[in-house]
Amino acid sequence: MKKYLCIDIGGTAIKYSVYNELGESDRAVKSALVQQTSEGTEIMDNVVKIVSDTLEREPIAGICISSAGVVDATLGKVIYSGYTIPNYTDTPIKAILEEKFAIPCEVENDVNCACLGEYWLGAGRNSSSLICLTVGTGVGGAIMLEDRLVHGYSHTAGEIGYMTILGENFQDLASTSSLIKRVAERKNTEEAQGLTGYKVFELAKKGDIVCIEEIDNMVKTLALGITNLLYLFNPETLILGGGIMGQKEMLKEKIDQAVAETIIDPMFNKTTIKFAQKGNDAGLLGALYHFKNKNS
Repeated sequence: MKKYLCIDIGGTAIKYSVYNELGESDRAVKSALVQQTSEGTEIMDNVVKIVSDTLEREPIAGICISSAGVVDATLGKVIYSGYTIPNYTDTPIKAILEEKFAIPCEVENDVNCACLGEYWLGAGRNSSSLICLTVGTGVGGAIMLEDRLVHGYSHTAGEIGYMTILGENFQDLASTSSLIKRVAERKNTEEAQGLTGYKVFELAKKGDIVCIEEIDNMVKTLALGITNLLYLFNPETLILGGGIMGQKEMLKEKIDQAVAETIIDPMFNKTTIKFAQKGNDAGLLGALYHFKNKNS
């Protein structure tokens, strides 16, 4: 069975592993820190080394890339990355790797890949239409309708974090970062040091009133954004991912209830809200699924 090298490029780390065409792997996902230099971020040097090292050990039939930034999936090129990843805009990933290694390569946006991974082998299986939200530093989004990703006219569809909710960007109110910030502002300096999303939830489980209230505030804002998406797209499934969504036991009932209370009528609330199942593998699996579709 053919093997494929799947690589998930982020601003601070690159995750990678080898999978067969069924999305199975006999090894753990590895991670490499992105090298920062005075000229910028040397992402492609890292990626080339990962591919070279892999080829020294085994043959691969394709290079499957999931990347941060706005991606032109047809060209396999990052067309915008913003200030978080310097000197990455206009990086022609597909062209660089195919020229160097003479192996087919395909590239897709990281949130789109996470959505494809969940659609193929995770919480979105058997759903013809779905929306994925990744809640973390910001709020990322991906949209699938009739079994196809929606890329938009200029490849920026799914930038859900920039929706205006209560006069602010959705991600500035509903992200893990914003939750941590609000809790820290309400606590004294000593308590706020080293605060993480995980710690906020652990404190809430122990009865911390500030953490409980701010989690509830985050859920209410999240429900506003979700409700707008349900009005607009009416998907069969909406998947919530990102590290904070590992707190399913605390969040599932709260989110379902908040959406039910926010939406204008139950007829608009037919979407099943699920939590992501594939974790860190989702983007890698989605990159493979994208590659297979492009080369079938």
